[in-house]
Amino acid sequence: MAPAEPNANPFKIEGDEPNFPEEFPGWGGYIEWEKYPEKKKEAEAILAKYDFPVPPEFQFAPLPDTNPVLEGVRWKYYHYAMGPTLKDLPDISWKYVSKEKSPDMIHVLQFPYNGEPPRDRLTEITDNKDHFVRNHGGIPEINDDDFFLDIEGLVNTPKRVTLKELQDESIFSRQTRTVTLQCSGTRRIEQIHEYPGDGDELINAPWGEGAIGTARWTGVSLKKVIKYCGGLKEGGKHVEFFGADTYFKKGKVYNYGVSVPMRKVKVNEVLLAWEMNGEPLPKIHGAPLRAVVFGYIGARSCKWLYRINVINDISEAPVQMKEYIYYTPQIGKQNAMYSNGFSIQTMPVSSAIMTPLNHDQIIHDGKIHLTGWAYSGSGWPERVEISGDGGSIWYEVPYDQMSTKYFHAWRVWEYDLPVDAEGWLEFCVRTWDDALNTQPTYVRSAWNWDLHVTSSCHRIKIYSINRSRPATAKRLQMLESKGMSILPITRPLEIDLETNEEYREEMKKRQGRDPVE
Repeated sequence: MAPAEPNANPFKIEGDEPNFPEEFPGWGGYIEWEKYPEKKKEAEAILAKYDFPVPPEFQFAPLPDTNPVLEGVRWKYYHYAMGPTLKDLPDISWKYVSKEKSPDMIHVLQFPYNGEPPRDRLTEITDNKDHFVRNHGGIPEINDDDFFLDIEGLVNTPKRVTLKELQDESIFSRQTRTVTLQCSGTRRIEQIHEYPGDGDELINAPWGEGAIGTARWTGVSLKKVIKYCGGLKEGGKHVEFFGADTYFKKGKVYNYGVSVPMRKVKVNEVLLAWEMNGEPLPKIHGAPLRAVVFGYIGARSCKWLYRINVINDISEAPVQMKEYIYYTPQIGKQNAMYSNGFSIQTMPVSSAIMTPLNHDQIIHDGKIHLTGWAYSGSGWPERVEISGDGGSIWYEVPYDQMSTKYFHAWRVWEYDLPVDAEGWLEFCVRTWDDALNTQPTYVRSAWNWDLHVTSSCHRIKIYSINRSRPATAKRLQMLESKGMSILPITRPLEIDLETNEEYREEMKKRQGRDPVE
């Protein structure tokens, strides 16, 4: 067995370097696999030659204090093994991270790139540079002028449509919709800390609260595109999307593939988008064209979309059939099957406190300012409640401290929570949506083997230093006069806590340390 990351041996080609040419001019980094079974078998044979490094252990061992947190060495090696068409994609992808994302992004996984923003840049509409990214492979470089989309399968008139045609408003009316996309791994780190699970560094990257974002997406409804293709044939019940990125799964190679039921298309909840917040869609987010599926897990919003296939049943592509499965707590490594969990589609009610951060130590005057987000994939957040005591007493966030209500988008919120107590406190948040759905109370209630959808009440521990308390105010004033800080609380003070005279006087009031008899 090869060594684990990050101690993996340098990659060396076994035998002659393979050459899988790009399918079309102007489509850099795209190899068509799904239409060529023999090519897939050839790639599988090549992958079988290698003893790829095993995943790093990051659940029963501390996560690295680095950024990127995880590197994805074996995923880089998969691409290196495929020859010149794919071997440069790890470097190309990182180039787009540097170009299109904020410099202080939290790089959860370097390749395939998974990243989330710092918590303090939470706004109603997420800036493109701060929007989270969850990619499953390298970033293809497809020229707009060379791009086209194939619509095939159970439609009456299969067609090939260029990007220019999709953007021609004499053919398709465009729309802009405000939609939140959320990775099912959001807040996974809470499950990892409490109850580890499936440890693949790609599937179960240790996401925090930032694997969610909201944008104004511009494009054309897929319903209109299918109408342009003459409508559906009998039996057209699902829509399969294929992305131009190469995806590896258990020694096999694929194009990224997922599906959504036709009912989402019929109610205009699937958008083919080429703009994000009024700007051309960034490469790292799927340019030239991507799907945006309202309310569903982000994995269904296929990036680098090049083919749509209308089918009569759910896709059997591995991302759809073998991943994003929600198991009961009785299912694990000992008995998990692809068929004994259900597929994650509509995202449940969820929320998070974005500021302050877990383990922050806060000096305040009786109130602590909190910010966060709330989301429901099947409707909209109607109410947000905050607790300062772990969930016994709840305070409603006033409606005027929540952002605009959209059908398929989050609401960000802020609240000054009354806090009298000092010391370590547990804050938590829960959300109610328009159908009165709310969140499980504890992480254990939502634990599942693949560590998806941490939908329980988000909890953080805060050390409260209440300046409205006389003793606390006196201590803070004394430290300030000496040019000292009370933070961090784990650093002992290098001064006496009281004088001998103050000690003796206080002990007299308290009747000493020992009883009279």
